[in-house]
Amino acid sequence: MSGHVVSVRLYVTIFLTLLVLTGLTTGVAFIDLGAYNTVVALAIAVLKMLLVVLFFMHVRYSSGLTKIVVLAGFFWLAIMLTFTMSDYFTRGLDNPPNGWGPSISAPPNP
Repeated sequence: MSGHVVSVRLYVTIFLTLLVLTGLTTGVAFIDLGAYNTVVALAIAVLKMLLVVLFFMHVRYSSGLTKIVVLAGFFWLAIMLTFTMSDYFTRGLDNPPNGWGPSISAPPNP
């Protein structure tokens, strides 16, 4: 079995980049960016995730099938996040559509 040989220098570079990004995450946590705190933290986390998946998990050098499986996993994650956020954003509707609430003319319970 022959695999792609990655240099130690690349691994060290990626590792140091991950350390810098971790320090940046910690530093940004102490800065008040208002509504952008979450956006910046998630952007840094996605960058770190991409580095780990592409280089340490060797997806960059893998076959097309492996890349499709990884993309399918992220697609499934996107579906789950979409369903979760659609539920979250529709909670507490002040005026629910007609027919969704209790009927006014419903007979009282005995």
